[in-house]
Amino acid sequence: MRIIYVIDFNCPYSYIGLERIKKAVAKLDLDVEWEMRPFELEPEAGKRPTSSTTEIYAKKHDLSEKEASEKIDEIDKIASDDGLNMNYKDMQLTSSKDALRLTKFVENNHPEITLDLVDKIFYSNFVENENLAKNDVLTKIATSCGLEENEARKIIENNYYNIEVFLDMEEALSNGITATPCFILNKNGERLIIPGVFSTEEFETALKDLESGEMKDKTFI
Repeated sequence: MRIIYVIDFNCPYSYIGLERIKKAVAKLDLDVEWEMRPFELEPEAGKRPTSSTTEIYAKKHDLSEKEASEKIDEIDKIASDDGLNMNYKDMQLTSSKDALRLTKFVENNHPEITLDLVDKIFYSNFVENENLAKNDVLTKIATSCGLEENEARKIIENNYYNIEVFLDMEEALSNGITATPCFILNKNGERLIIPGVFSTEEFETALKDLESGEMKDKTFI
């Protein structure tokens, strides 16, 4: 089975959703080929945070700051229930472009470490609240996954894989994907698209249906 996961590192639901589907795959002991597809949600974000996460969330979702703070606490609680000690409130919202470019490079050249890299980037952003737009932060994460420092810096400090990130996002949009996360499951010519965050149990059901060939009359869209 092949699972394509469309994510952005600034999206807490991408972190939660990927964790859940990984748990479902592990529980079912499936042989899966993973493929990451980048989808940059905040293209206007810069190298430094300009507002707090609460302020940004409130403005984006037309909420008061109190309502936004309560919603962020809810997201942290959801993550905690899945074993992720997320601190979304203190996340530094900066550009995810370099992190996405680095991951796309690793996906193409060192696929065996991609999931580890993705997990550590999410952890750095949502748990440790580091600035993902800083070259040193990304280099540290990359080398902890086994990438050579010079190789990581070469990608991060230049514009390599900009086009690949752009084309993946364009393809996602052309397929009706407008938000993250989104999971595309492929098996023997059958394809199931799962947009958003589902429970681990629902992911298990989808995976079982695809494995058994019993998903033709079902949809998760």
